[in-house]
Amino acid sequence: MTSQSSDPHAASDVPSRAPSAIAVDDEVLPFEIDSLDLRGRMVRLGPALDDILTKHDYPAPVGKLLGEAIALTALLGSALKFQGRFLLQTQTDGPVSFMVVDFKSPDQIRAYARFDKARLAEGLSSGALLGNGHLAMTIDQGAHMSRYQGLVALHGGSLEEAAHEYFLRSEQIPTRVRLAVGEEWRGEEGGPKHRWRAGGMLLQFLPQSTERARQADLHPGDAPEGTAPHVVAEDDAWVEGQSLIATVEDLELLDPDLSGERLVYRLFHERGVRVFSPQSVRAQCSCSREAVAAMLASFEPADRTDMVKDGQVEVTCEFCSSVYRFTPQEAGVEDQAPGAP
Repeated sequence: MTSQSSDPHAASDVPSRAPSAIAVDDEVLPFEIDSLDLRGRMVRLGPALDDILTKHDYPAPVGKLLGEAIALTALLGSALKFQGRFLLQTQTDGPVSFMVVDFKSPDQIRAYARFDKARLAEGLSSGALLGNGHLAMTIDQGAHMSRYQGLVALHGGSLEEAAHEYFLRSEQIPTRVRLAVGEEWRGEEGGPKHRWRAGGMLLQFLPQSTERARQADLHPGDAPEGTAPHVVAEDDAWVEGQSLIATVEDLELLDPDLSGERLVYRLFHERGVRVFSPQSVRAQCSCSREAVAAMLASFEPADRTDMVKDGQVEVTCEFCSSVYRFTPQEAGVEDQAPGAP
């Protein structure tokens, strides 16, 4: 049975009900398996993801990888309990050399990827597309608050593996993540319509007991040769949780006709699972003409002059592809005559 509440810390006597059969896109569904000390979130992305990816017409391998990054960011950014931003960024030597996903609480998300088309090939895994480099996750609490950033080295692994490493090293919270991205074709008037879809699930072991939360010490890197690694036996509840989330198939995460509640219930019903009020996610860029003008004002005068082409300054937002045009005077090029080269 499932129950629903807007408060993840609510008492466990909330009335039970059957899981909703209504599948909803662009939502994050928090849930809890109290008997195993597990908490999680599930995300389903449809129109929001499709809007972001189709604005750039990314090749399929790039769209799939960026879609995974967007789903992961939605899972993590939706957990913010304050007005702020969660940013996921990769910088690597792979065919997809740069990605950034920006989640602005409570529900706005945007993303962009830079890639080398000549290096793309069919069948490349997400790890091969990324290559070697680093992944950064940044929590920005606003202008008057400190920023927190965690870095994870990338060595040809997937975003799922990078997320596991991040939580192990930065948060020390046992965590497992599943991500899936797919292309959907649906017959419509005028011919088949292509759409992007993504799904993801995050599961964490959060026991109240300090002893049960203990983890093995990380390898210091300079221990004498032959030093035995520190080992802590995994809690049985976490072993069970990992086994359950490992059974989730990509098709289940992407299925537009399978509701998030039914999937969560399918996985965890034997242990009793509670779901909480879902959080919406929408594609929304934060660029504006005023923000672009402020950016131009921060450039050196010579740089602004060099930007004048055909009598105007044109700036394209990398996130949403919006184009902003300014006269030289509006861009602060006071001595540039209109129409001058």
